Amino acid sequence: MDFKITETDGSTRRGIIETGRGVINTPAFMPVGTIGTVKAMSPDELKDIGAEIILGNTYHLYLRPGTDVITKLGGLHKFMNWDRPVLTDSGGFQVFSLAAIRDIKENGVEFRSHIDGSLHFIGPAEAMKIQGILGSDIAMTFDECIPYPSTREYAEKSIELTTAWARQCKENQNPGQALFGIVQGGMYKDLRKQSAEEIISIGFDGYAVGGVSVGEPKEEMHEIIYYTAPLLPSNKPKYLMGIGDLGDMLKAVDAGFDMFDCVMPTRNARNGTLFTSAGRISIKRTEFKADSGPLDQNCGCYTCRNFSKGYLRHLFLAREILSMRLNTIHNLYFYLDFFRNMRDSITEKNFKEFKEKWETIFA
Repeated sequence: MDFKITETDGSTRRGIIETGRGVINTPAFMPVGTIGTVKAMSPDELKDIGAEIILGNTYHLYLRPGTDVITKLGGLHKFMNWDRPVLTDSGGFQVFSLAAIRDIKENGVEFRSHIDGSLHFIGPAEAMKIQGILGSDIAMTFDECIPYPSTREYAEKSIELTTAWARQCKENQNPGQALFGIVQGGMYKDLRKQSAEEIISIGFDGYAVGGVSVGEPKEEMHEIIYYTAPLLPSNKPKYLMGIGDLGDMLKAVDAGFDMFDCVMPTRNARNGTLFTSAGRISIKRTEFKADSGPLDQNCGCYTCRNFSKGYLRHLFLAREILSMRLNTIHNLYFYLDFFRNMRDSITEKNFKEFKEKWETIFA
């Protein structure tokens, strides 16, 4: 994997990540395909709207369908018929957020599956082995994601584990697979700095910041975003994990981050909340009952080119499967188009104006 910065506008960067399966233009938004599918979307539809990379999850794919099945069916790319890059999260966050019971040990985490309660163990060696079997283009180190709020003592112990596990992941890095280290430390700036220094000293292909958007106030999250980004190497991709709010991502790009993922556009689509150039709308509102206009006059997606708000409202209230599909196509197109325009604003040296405009709309 190679990374180069092509344009800058202050601390904001535009760049290119080159992988064996294709180029990723940054800043980049990665649609989330947790269990080998971006919900309601086919691979061809993802390509049509401009997705260059998608995200899969180690924890979920390990539990179901299992690495033995994915191995027999040719690896994750072949399994899901996606020939472009895939990034796999190591599963640390899911162990934190989903596991029925977890027991953190020095060499990993013992946990019970949220699916059937069965007992499992994943540590750094296991996480790298699973990601090697999946065959993702970019793998993530196994880390501990701490809740908010957390005591300083807990955060200190957590980054000790995260650093130790990162070293073990580096030692077990799979040939031909890029590996990103993850910075933790909660809301403690000095611990974020310590974690960044320790992770950077190990040496990774890219660097991520985890443990944000876990319940903390927006002001604290933004403070950590702006504080942490400059601590990371400028010649490597900087990935802010799990952030999908458009306003938050604008601030993160302003701080210097390059990569993002979140279920927000797809989850909101299934719940009838849609993103437009005029802001968020709820398609179930009565005012759209006989509205013949598209969701967004400025949008070129399949949904906006072919269907009215009245029809989309009808599908949603009738709980038709097509509602989820059309809404998801629109929301993901909107996000990816938003990032295309944001990259252009960096090239044209007017990111500040772009940011101010969209922060007003999505305040």
